[in-house]
Amino acid sequence: MNFQSNFQLKEYNTFGISAQAKEFVAVSNTTELASVLESNRDIFVLGGGSNMLLTKDIEKLVVHINFKGIEIVKDDENFVWVKAQAGENWHEFVLYCIEHNFGGIENLSLIPGNVGTTPIQNIGAYGVEIKDTFDNCTAIEIASQELKSFDKTTCNFGYRESVFKNELKNQYIITDVTFKLTKKNHKINTSYGAIDAELEKENITNPTLKQVSDAVIAIRQSKLPNPKELGNSGSFFKNPIILKTDYDKIKQNHPEIPHYVVSETQVKVPAGWLIEQAGFKGKRFGDAGIHKNQALVLVNYGNATGQEILAVSKDIQQTIFEKFGIHIEAEVNVI
Repeated sequence: MNFQSNFQLKEYNTFGISAQAKEFVAVSNTTELASVLESNRDIFVLGGGSNMLLTKDIEKLVVHINFKGIEIVKDDENFVWVKAQAGENWHEFVLYCIEHNFGGIENLSLIPGNVGTTPIQNIGAYGVEIKDTFDNCTAIEIASQELKSFDKTTCNFGYRESVFKNELKNQYIITDVTFKLTKKNHKINTSYGAIDAELEKENITNPTLKQVSDAVIAIRQSKLPNPKELGNSGSFFKNPIILKTDYDKIKQNHPEIPHYVVSETQVKVPAGWLIEQAGFKGKRFGDAGIHKNQALVLVNYGNATGQEILAVSKDIQQTIFEKFGIHIEAEVNVI
């Protein structure tokens, strides 16, 4: 293992924020990780750097989880259990599964980041969330260096939530994740968002896993900037879930406000729509801004600091609360 001091993290976060780590080390397996944890408890864990906004230097040891490997744990006539190491790129893992005709995560194509962070956030897109195919994950406890398995129940998944973001925050590091995927009779989900419309353009009526993935990729590429070309962390805000009674009151003044039914008493309102209605879509404040095609995405045009992007996000939150009485929460972890 190579410990480095005053390490530049610009290439290790998708916002492309220039920030330094007091010390940095990359680990490739649980033995190396346990060894680091045994001597260093006050650490900052770094995966793909896709769901964070660095607003300052990291004055501690940054541990980069670089575990690699994909294996089939078991299978039966209908399902296959596939384990991916935490450092595997998420999109490449999705493509691996599609190539092997394993179904269930094709709607999650092109989401940035690594496999190990997907359960923490319970990532989701186009009507699908990680919890739908999640079987279990292994995580190492920072304090004891002991490995523990977490199933779907113990992960306590919610909308962009899990036990790792709440009760067990900063206590465990996920080392691998196992998914239960279909081998046949795939449950194709094209009803959410613009997937059906994208497939219709190609005259596809009975899509394969790859065709669904291709449609999702085309939609995302048309709306979302490539982090390698324009610094961003995907959707910066969660879609707020509010009481239906509150929604009905807002609708009196804003009859065009869209929503998705969550339960008999709750609805989800698209945060992107709220941001666009508040006039922020495409706006630029120095090198920090809001993407021209997707109001949910905050971007770094080159040399924005994390503090500058954070200030824009707070301005958006305040404006939306004043206009609609809705508080939108950041999906991205602000460091």
